[in-house]
Parts: sequence; C-alpha cells; structure tokens
Amino acid sequence: MAKVKSAYFCQSCGAQSPKWVGRCPACGEWNTYVEEIIEKEDKTSWNSTSTKVAQKPRHLKEITYNQEQRIITPDGELNRVLGGGIVPGSIVLIGGEPGIGKSTLMLQVALKLSKVKVLYVSGEESEQQIKMRAERIEVPSEACYILTETSTQNIFKQIEALQPDILIIDSIQTLHSAFIESAAGSISQVRECTAELLKYAKESGTPVFLIGHITKEGTLAGPKVLEHMVDTVLQFEGDRHLSYRILRTTKNRFGSTSELGIYEMSGEGLREVTNPSEILLSQRDEAISGIAIGATLEGNRPLLIEIQSLVSAATYGTPQRSSTGFDSKRLNMLLAVLEKRGGMRFGAQDVFLNIAGGLKVEDPALDMAVCVSLVSSFHDAIIPADICFAGEVGLGGEIRAVNRIEQRISEAEKLGFKHIFISKYNMKSLDQKRFTIRLHEVARLGEVFDNILQS
Repeated sequence: MAKVKSAYFCQSCGAQSPKWVGRCPACGEWNTYVEEIIEKEDKTSWNSTSTKVAQKPRHLKEITYNQEQRIITPDGELNRVLGGGIVPGSIVLIGGEPGIGKSTLMLQVALKLSKVKVLYVSGEESEQQIKMRAERIEVPSEACYILTETSTQNIFKQIEALQPDILIIDSIQTLHSAFIESAAGSISQVRECTAELLKYAKESGTPVFLIGHITKEGTLAGPKVLEHMVDTVLQFEGDRHLSYRILRTTKNRFGSTSELGIYEMSGEGLREVTNPSEILLSQRDEAISGIAIGATLEGNRPLLIEIQSLVSAATYGTPQRSSTGFDSKRLNMLLAVLEKRGGMRFGAQDVFLNIAGGLKVEDPALDMAVCVSLVSSFHDAIIPADICFAGEVGLGGEIRAVNRIEQRISEAEKLGFKHIFISKYNMKSLDQKRFTIRLHEVARLGEVFDNILQS
C-alpha cells in the first residue's frame, strides 16, 4: 500500500508546512494549522483529450489579439461593477454573509440571460429548492440548466456535453476533486477546485462565477491565494434585517475597483436601485439638528448621502467616540480641527456619527458635511434641508478642493437641492452657467458655519 502523504495548512492564509506549528509564520495567526491529506501524483487536465503544446517566449510586438465583445447582462448594476459586462474567459468570485442573497442574485442573472446558455451548478441545494426560488423570482428562461453535483470530474463531463456559455458554481467550498483526498471545503480542496475551473475558463473562453463563503471577520473563506487566482472579486454586503444590498468590487482586472451596485431585496428577488441617492436620504416629517447632506462618489457614480451626528454630554467619565460607516480615525482628526480652529469643546462630549443607508465611505469630500453635522448637533441648530456640501477639510481648518465637482453638483441639482457649499479652489475651472443650483464658495470652516447655522 502506498504511503498516505499529508501536510499542514493554515486555515487563515493557506500557507503550507510539513509539520504542525503553533503560530503561522506567514500571517501571524495562532492555532490555525490543520492536517490535510494530499496527493502528489500527476493530474489530468479538465479536458483529458486536449494536448497542449509547450509555450515559447514571443516578442510583445508579435502578439496579436482580437477585442472580445463583453456579454451584457440585463442587470445594469452587475454590468457596472464588472466594468461594462462579463468578459469571456474571466473568473469572478462573489462573497457575502449567509442569507444575504448571493444565490438569488446569480440565479436571477442566469434566468434573465435568455439568449445565453447558462449552467448553474449547486452543491448546497436540491433541484426542487432551486425550482421553488426560480418560480418566486418569476423570470421565464429557456436557456438555464441546473446541475446538483459536487465532484469536479462529473461537472466537467456535463460541461463537455452541454457546452455552456456561462458557468455558475454555488458554492466553491462544496466542490471536491478526486486528485485531493482531503474533505470538501478544506484549503487544499478549495485551491485545487479553483485551479481546475480557472484552467477551464482560460482554455475554453467561458466566463465562470464562483460563489464563496466568508469568515466571521468578513473576509472570503479559504486561502488568500484564492483572491489572487480569480480575475474579479465582488463583495455582497448589507444587513439581512434590512432590504437594501450593496454589491462592491474589491478586485477587477477589467475595470474599476471602486464601483458599487445597489439592490433592494423583495419577495420576487432583487430589484435594481437606479437612483440610490433617493434611498440614502431619509424622509423626515420635521427638521432635527445633527443632519447634513454630503456629495460623494463611488466609482463613476455620484451619491448624496445623509450624515447623522449626535453630540451629548459625557456622563460616564471617558467620552465615547463611535462612528458607523465612517473612518473613526478621520472622525477624531475632524474633532481635533473643530476644537483647535473652531474653539468648540468636544473633549467632554460623547460623539456618535452614522452614515445613513448602511454605506461605508472613504471619500474625503464628506469632511465638510461631517463637520457641519457635528457642529449642528453640538449647538442644537438645524441645517436647512435644501443645502448640501462637498469639500475636504485640512488640518488648518481650510476647505480643500475635491475631484469631479461637476458630477457632484449635477447630482445635487437633479435631486432638488437649492444650495451647495464647495471650496473656492474648485471655482477656477468650473462653468457656473451650466447649473441653476446656487454655488457657495468657501475657504474656511468658519465661513460655512456663519452662513448656515440657525439658532
């Protein structure tokens, strides 16, 4: 009998070791090494009949390629985050929390692609469960095929018989390859199955979508090398108790990595939200303090989002600093600027900051809106509802210019705002005649407060 070969793999980063170690030398995590059985024998390709000739180096000028047409899906939000459609031969990894809607999203896309042959492989649900979900979505399709299988060898046999145009795997952690003897979902199995699918995608030109689980820390489960192997990584975010979902790009070899798509979950599936600014601005019957509207950009999409602040006296000793959807270190910096340059005493105040709608933003153009929101709550002064802000705040209290100001102003004008405060340094290359909204140019934070705060 042949000796069984095994190795130890880090469940956090995928590093390999011939023996167990307490702390991973690659990522520094403790007690993450698990023994897995491996097999070193030669593996056949996904297509055993093909014989590939060894490649020789070629000069860059000798290489020619044809501009391949992307597959445009009926889902405009998915097209946006992919950079303009599905690239032939690409492999896309979609991650998200359990129950967030990953399977619903991909099944919905498969059903809508009526002119493209799609093979949906599920290792988690039965055919009857997928059929029930498809009937709930109520999207008729004549080109969507369902396969419930977990063995990659059996999947490739069905692929050769069907010849699909798009392949969807739900999920990559449920697949197992006969060339690796460890259990499905282990580090070595996930890496091997992804490598086989990657080879199939590149050799056949068929785009492959992989649905992946995430860990309790919110990162994609499996080795980090998995994200390096694929072409695009999409993160499906949102609160399961709320109806809105955000599809965010974290890696994209064929487009921007700062795009996002917004969906609304309903009983009939996921609905595209074409104008997200309307859902990110709450509808209130009465005006309250601590609310300011900021103009931000996510990729090429301008958004107007609501900044909510609550400043109250600290009654339990050490003041609290809490932010949701906004960088806490940047919040502390802005509070220091307001204390030093504005003379406002936040040292004995609890400060809570929230970005409405569940978004996580990093755009420095929201600095002015955050500062105005904090001062509004501090003085309990109401900001008029028809005013919005777009400007970065420097350490000296100056208002710095932001990029693509025309798009921010146009979005504010489209949503009915009457005034927008921007940096005076943005006015140099700005054509004011294009806009009907009133532009207020400011150079320092003090000018903003003098203009808008009402007692």
